[in-house]
Amino acid sequence: MYIIPAIDLREGKCVRLIQGDYRRQIDYKDNPVEQAGDFIAAGAEWLHIVDLDGAKVGKPVNTGTISAIAALGKLKIEVGGGIRTEEAVKELLDIGVERVIIGTMAVSDFEWFSRIAQEFSGRIAFGLDARGSTVATSGWTKEHPTPLMEFAAQAAKLPLAAIIYTDITKDGMMAGPNLDRTKSLVEAVNVPIIAAGGVTKTSDIENLAKVGVAGAIIGRALYEGKIELAEAVKTAEAL
Repeated sequence: MYIIPAIDLREGKCVRLIQGDYRRQIDYKDNPVEQAGDFIAAGAEWLHIVDLDGAKVGKPVNTGTISAIAALGKLKIEVGGGIRTEEAVKELLDIGVERVIIGTMAVSDFEWFSRIAQEFSGRIAFGLDARGSTVATSGWTKEHPTPLMEFAAQAAKLPLAAIIYTDITKDGMMAGPNLDRTKSLVEAVNVPIIAAGGVTKTSDIENLAKVGVAGAIIGRALYEGKIELAEAVKTAEAL
């Protein structure tokens, strides 16, 4: 199990949205590259980036910042937000991103997503964002009627790098992850599951390890000092 600190980008700054609501934004560092450097110093090997501007408009926006972080050469980077064309996937991989997260297009055009997953085998992650059992898309502003477990089962047949499961009701709330649903996902598919949303304490990391996730994404709790990244990394390594 590994720890993935998160940087959410909006207008070139590090922010967090409470439960994915663009009206409930918390601003953190103005310099995301500097923030990435802090994560490297704390022992991070991976970085999770969400292009919030891209998620809203349907195409990557903060590629300059992402490229600058990739140029540090110290992190494996996964990026999501507004990736809805093959050209966008190629652009991100070309600037040094390790894997590209696709959510909205995976849900709205699964045939396209399947082709992309095959073409970029092992470099695509399925961003499975949900409120309860309902799948959310378009920067968490819309909902889809198909249950998340059904989408997970479909996606698991593809050569994916991972399924990144975010419980939106937990995201930014610092109240612990959704262990029951995460466990159900881990048991239902043979693709690595990465959990996001609510990870706040070392006990959350320990509990996620028990249900078998491959990794855990931590955002707001790091920025607000609820957990130290070095401590989180050490806990995960010990497990």
